[in-house]
Amino acid sequence: MPDLASIGVSASQWVGREERAEDEVTGQAARRLAATLDLPAQGFAHGTELPEGWHVILFPPLAPTSGLGRDGHPQTGEFLPALPLPRRMFASRRVVFHQPLLIGDAVTRVSRIEDVVPKEGRSGLLAFVKVVHDFVGPRGLAVTEEQQIVYREDPKGTAPTQAPPVHPLEADYTWHMGYTPDAALLFRYSAVTFNGHRIHYDNDYARDVEGYPDRVVNGGLTAIMMLKFARQVRPGRLSEFSVRNKKPLFVDRPVRIWGRPTGEAAAEFIAVDGDGAECAQAQLVWGPAQ
Repeated sequence: MPDLASIGVSASQWVGREERAEDEVTGQAARRLAATLDLPAQGFAHGTELPEGWHVILFPPLAPTSGLGRDGHPQTGEFLPALPLPRRMFASRRVVFHQPLLIGDAVTRVSRIEDVVPKEGRSGLLAFVKVVHDFVGPRGLAVTEEQQIVYREDPKGTAPTQAPPVHPLEADYTWHMGYTPDAALLFRYSAVTFNGHRIHYDNDYARDVEGYPDRVVNGGLTAIMMLKFARQVRPGRLSEFSVRNKKPLFVDRPVRIWGRPTGEAAAEFIAVDGDGAECAQAQLVWGPAQ
């Protein structure tokens, strides 16, 4: 197992580092996300509850354009660790909804780095950075989100042999829906979250630099589509949502979302690509926050 010293990094430089930011929940930002998701964009008056998971409209990365890296992400080194691994994206996230955020709320986000762990993967050296965000509104703590961000090496020649993808059985799931994420959907979601990551809109970069066959669907977009579908099949207030990305989804290729109850107030949802491989898995819990 590699250690941080092998890539010239000391965990003590980064673990425990904190960052604070201020933002406001606005009806206009909520309406933009609603329109992106083909939901009614009317409403969201002052005092309206923000749907669970829609806190993604808050705290966009505000690095100046000159402060972006080659991938369109803000350059690391101020808060996120500066690691000699040039590719990064979300691997997983766990969100606890303590209480609703309301349109008009002033929100403080306190972020801290809890861990930096290197690993050896099939594609080479990886590093997982765990970041915890607390969103605090006028009535106290509203949302806690734990993120695992994966840093990766550049692809080296021919892609290594991958384990066979998991092909779940549709018959094992209770709820089913499908959609095809096109370029406009990827662009609009990136725009509403102010995400400049080039793998979502720059085909040449995605293919020639990062080794993907096409533009990659935002992991956050897949997660929020799961949440949208979950609300359709099981109304009620969510207390917890976690999602793990297992395999990329690509633009203009069909995606199917399947779900099934796993308890009285819990369910599992998966996103399946056109080849039938499981690409993302989510767990949802309804009821009071734990």
